[in-house]
Amino acid sequence: MNDAITTEVIRHGLLAAAEEMARNLCRTAYNTVVYEIHDYGIGLHDVHGDVVADAPGIAVFTRGNDHGIKRAVEFLGRDAMQPGDVFLLNYPYWSSAHTLDPLVFAPIHVDGELIGFASCRIHVLDLKQKDPGYVLDSTDMSQEGLFFPGVRLYERGVANDDIWNVVRFNSRLPERTIGDLQAQVSACVSGVRRTQQIAQRYGTETLTTAMTTINDHGERLARLALAKLPKGTWSAIDFVDSDGVDLDRLIALRVQVTVTDDEMVIDWTGTDRDVRGPINLPVGQTEAFCSLIFKAMTTPDSPVVAGNFRPLRVVTEPGSVVHAVPPMPTFTLWTGLLGGEVVLKALAQGMPDLVPACSGGDVCSMMGLGVNPRTGEAWLEATNEAVGFGGHAGGDGADGIMHLSEPGCRNNPVEVLETKSPMFIESYGYRPDSGGAGRYRGGVGVGRAYRFTAPSTGICLVYKTKTRPWSIAGGQEGENNHVVLNPGTPREVVQGGSYNILDTGEVLVNNTGGGGGFGDPLDREPERVAADVRNGFVSAEAARRDYGVVVDPVTFAVDDAATSAARGGLAAAR
Repeated sequence: MNDAITTEVIRHGLLAAAEEMARNLCRTAYNTVVYEIHDYGIGLHDVHGDVVADAPGIAVFTRGNDHGIKRAVEFLGRDAMQPGDVFLLNYPYWSSAHTLDPLVFAPIHVDGELIGFASCRIHVLDLKQKDPGYVLDSTDMSQEGLFFPGVRLYERGVANDDIWNVVRFNSRLPERTIGDLQAQVSACVSGVRRTQQIAQRYGTETLTTAMTTINDHGERLARLALAKLPKGTWSAIDFVDSDGVDLDRLIALRVQVTVTDDEMVIDWTGTDRDVRGPINLPVGQTEAFCSLIFKAMTTPDSPVVAGNFRPLRVVTEPGSVVHAVPPMPTFTLWTGLLGGEVVLKALAQGMPDLVPACSGGDVCSMMGLGVNPRTGEAWLEATNEAVGFGGHAGGDGADGIMHLSEPGCRNNPVEVLETKSPMFIESYGYRPDSGGAGRYRGGVGVGRAYRFTAPSTGICLVYKTKTRPWSIAGGQEGENNHVVLNPGTPREVVQGGSYNILDTGEVLVNNTGGGGGFGDPLDREPERVAADVRNGFVSAEAARRDYGVVVDPVTFAVDDAATSAARGGLAAAR
């Protein structure tokens, strides 16, 4: 048994190695989605495939990497994994993501003994899916691109040119796709090398014992926190706008959450089935977003390790939208981004002081592609927009930050988008009045207007526009997400998820939702409402309408007499 100091030194060494993997990836990737947005999941895993250290990016990726490695080992056999091998897995039902989120992983050997794995998952730009950029309306897995069920990119350190050539001749953007895959390889090789160095310094047995201890300790922390949570069973339902095919069908996500002294059970029995479009989730991603919520409720202040999730049990029905089976399409994974807040909605019934109201509820991605007239080359750029977070018992929701499913991520800066594409950002800023009113206000969302200066395709990935962000304890709902094409013109269209063929000069505005409010808006101090008006988060009109606070729009002073009368009127009207 290791002493605690040695284990802690090794733990930090593994975390440093994972962070080095991320830095290596970002320095070598071709794709701004990776090096600007940090759309990646990086981990170091023990011999069982359980993560012991990660570098934060897309939260659901790291847990999905655990699932993918384990399925690949089941398929290939542990003995088939040799020193110098690097594997590629993007078969969705095993890898826990769609085809353009491939998992690259490498076994870690020391003196011929397999002791663990290094993993890296990113979003690549093209693997022969039926539509360039993103697929919104596939009805079968065969429309979603090339599948690699755990093939070797490198075998004993030698590149497998057959696989690289398959990628090269089946991608619309071969240079960038191959460059990004090689960046993943580089990250994994870095992780292998650093882990081997730790083994050489402290001994293989000491390292593997430390990995076991790290996960056991992670489990103890989770169980201690679980014991302090309120106990009970609560249910909730929320909806995805559509599946991309049956556009008028809201897709129901039904969950029942049970908290006992020993476990949290997140049961999706009754969630919609027979969903034709590509919003179905591989079960590994469902387990991953449930793990994110469990982590937030139990051990939010410590790094992710697999042991954290041992007290969590996720129940799904094969064939449902949260447990896809072949040949169900899985390309548009937005169900996994929205599902976490359905779990929070259930928990809010039993522990409203411990969870926030709903955020804007979506990642609100916009992707543009076409031919850049400045270079004559194909371009593809994307960004995720910030949303408002929900108000909570401790205060207001945060304004304009990345959705809770991607806590390690950023958006793509204006300067990068305008440099690399024929897009001009006409405006970008907070959306006043988008946060739900409450004693603690929901955070506001943002709006960004894109003018396309050349014929382009604009793909909107927004799947919570038909329902509003829910509130807690008498707060008001937040404003929902929506995309406006050609605002203020006869061609104006308000929409959500969509694939748009755009002419030069057309404008697309991505408006993101605000968070739900917490508590009665009449309990908010007038001075705080006035500060919101002064800061541009709440308009003077909304201050009076929602809070009963009369604020001078020039001096931002509160009219106490008018406020007393307005609040009395609002209270009487209830």
